[in-house]
Amino acid sequence: MNTPVLLRPYLLLLCLLAAVLYGCNSSEDAAAPVPEPLPKVLVFYKTAGFSHPSIPDAITALRQLGAANRFGVDTTKVAANFTPAVLAKYKAVIFLSTTGDVLNEVQQQAFEQYIGAGNGFVGIHAATDTEYDWPWYNGLVGAYFNGHPAIQPATLNVVDKNHDATASLPDQWQRTDEWYNFRDLSADVRVLLTLDERSYSGGMHGNDHPIAWYHGYRSGRAFYTAGGHTTESYQEPLFRQHLLGGIQYAAGLSKRVLEPVMD
Repeated sequence: MNTPVLLRPYLLLLCLLAAVLYGCNSSEDAAAPVPEPLPKVLVFYKTAGFSHPSIPDAITALRQLGAANRFGVDTTKVAANFTPAVLAKYKAVIFLSTTGDVLNEVQQQAFEQYIGAGNGFVGIHAATDTEYDWPWYNGLVGAYFNGHPAIQPATLNVVDKNHDATASLPDQWQRTDEWYNFRDLSADVRVLLTLDERSYSGGMHGNDHPIAWYHGYRSGRAFYTAGGHTTESYQEPLFRQHLLGGIQYAAGLSKRVLEPVMD
């Protein structure tokens, strides 16, 4: 049957309308949701003094922790990356066994602004052997290095389990490492682990020897652990979990409700 000539334009319009409606509702053409980018941390490992042989092992472990726990890990030993534009890409910066004077005044100012904007800091091992002439950094990291005895086994006591860095640890944790003594300890940090000085030789703090801690600082978050001198540390499941918890806290990725500790 022939369609009357007068109806043909209307049928053509209906066909076009149906095609448009089908195209709008087609699941094949629907825009896929854009996934949120993974949060990232920056590992900074510049040394102006002793350079720890364990740094490459630590970097490998931190990358593995990131891959397994959905956060990106970038690494650098170039202090020129401490600019507002570069630092803004990261939720936390990890000072991995840094030593000596590693940032100039402009870079220090950029890092102070970064922490003041609510971001995080993680210090591992020799991070306390860093920037002795920068009082702001002393407040951030919580103490300065003051020597150590020989590498040996020791017992660590968990004094606060309400933190990702300690929640999975036994109440008493036996491990081998290079055990730091400190000076210029901040009274404002929240201690997570202490050393039992009866379990090894060379301690200088008596019954109160902090070895890992956290605190809020200048609107940001800071975590420090003195462990991590040896290459074997970064293969220890409990030490890796300890590091992971500290990173999650500093990067704002913790699900725990922690009492604010600001200074």
